[in-house]
Amino acid sequence: MATVLSVSGSPSASSRTGRLLRHLDQRLAAQGHEVIPLDVRTIPAEALLGADFRHPAIVEATELFARADGVVVATPVYKASYSGVLKALLDLLPQYALTGKTVLPLATGGSTAHVLAIDYALRPVLNSMGAAHIVQGWFTLDKDITAHEDGSITVAATATEALTHVLDQFSAALGRTTYLAAAS
Repeated sequence: MATVLSVSGSPSASSRTGRLLRHLDQRLAAQGHEVIPLDVRTIPAEALLGADFRHPAIVEATELFARADGVVVATPVYKASYSGVLKALLDLLPQYALTGKTVLPLATGGSTAHVLAIDYALRPVLNSMGAAHIVQGWFTLDKDITAHEDGSITVAATATEALTHVLDQFSAALGRTTYLAAAS
């Protein structure tokens, strides 16, 4: 069983991105992983924008990254890139905060015009932070995620199939990375 930090980079409490991520957390937990959710929007703005590395919320987030075997990073796409609140957090983490970790990048957006944001905006940052393995990410269209008043979501069948595939690849890679780390 691996520890997975599930990071939502959405600034909105009711975002499709966050809801989709929490939905996917359930699958990871069912596969036997310990899943720790982190909604970046809950970190105080003064800590993020003031670059207060010693703020208790930043210290705690840094410790969560250090503790995790794997990290799922989900973000809405704004202007062909990941969210500013996610960038603010990543900027405050140690340079190599992802060293030895398996990472799954996910993004949501309103148009397929933003599909490359994962590979051209997010993946280079995750790579520069030392990720051991960044598995294939996935971009989900907003229209494929239906949010319900009770907080649940329905995901279109084609998106569900693709998300299941990348999540299972992540889980398998995470198992291999955890095994290798334990063997060394």
